[in-house]
Amino acid sequence: MQRLGRFNYQQHFLEHGYKELEIPPNNKGKHVIEKNALHIWPRGTFMMIALPNPDGSFTVTLFHPFSGEKGLDSLDTEQKVKDFFNEYFPDAVPLMPTLIEDFFKNPNGLLGTIRCNPWYIEEKILLIGDASHAIVPFYGQGMNAAFEDCTVLNNLIKEYGNNWKKIYPLFNKLRKENVEAIADLALENFIEMRDKVADEKFLLIKKAEMMLYEKYPEQIVSKYSMVTFSHIPYAEAKAKGEILISTVSKYCANISSINEFDLEAAKTEVLEKYSELNKL
Repeated sequence: MQRLGRFNYQQHFLEHGYKELEIPPNNKGKHVIEKNALHIWPRGTFMMIALPNPDGSFTVTLFHPFSGEKGLDSLDTEQKVKDFFNEYFPDAVPLMPTLIEDFFKNPNGLLGTIRCNPWYIEEKILLIGDASHAIVPFYGQGMNAAFEDCTVLNNLIKEYGNNWKKIYPLFNKLRKENVEAIADLALENFIEMRDKVADEKFLLIKKAEMMLYEKYPEQIVSKYSMVTFSHIPYAEAKAKGEILISTVSKYCANISSINEFDLEAAKTEVLEKYSELNKL
């Protein structure tokens, strides 16, 4: 496709990679920390997370820069790895008895985003899924975005049969804006997870958002819920999420307690901006 010309392609890798590790179950096969949670150890420019598995273990992932004195490329001896984890994740170290073995056994993973356009050549070839829009994993939507491609394509085939000259460009138009949106959201969520979840003002804003969701569940839904648990297109979820966070942030700017949050005023402004968005 690149040789044919008029094909725009961009591949961008983060300066971070990832390393998969493990917290095993206890001797009774049970989880050793809370199982109904995503565990995050935010450290500013890097982080570690743990996700529960049905067998009682946790898949632990360190997201960390490759370069630097303590980067992934420099953690090349057992002692360096021990020192690094004892410095930054001392509470997790006792939970990972195979830390050193896992660290050197498992490869460093890459984190990249692919953007290209168009996704098709006449009626002959169509790219879908990661082939056309690979994203970083921080929203957990890579596979789902590909499944959405399949759903949209299937609906177009039902409507237009095998008229590929019509289907391919229409599919490209319908999906491009949405996969660009989820690519951006995934990158934004990485920054939020590693930098912001330990920030007091950020946590206050999140509490205020939660108040809105709980008080007005039929009118205001969190960005995460729109992306993950609905059929709302990614682009719409992103736009509404930006309205929500900007509005709530404004009403939290000069307060120090959730009790000072003006729930009614924030709700009114959010809904007014939603209405303006729907007119576009």
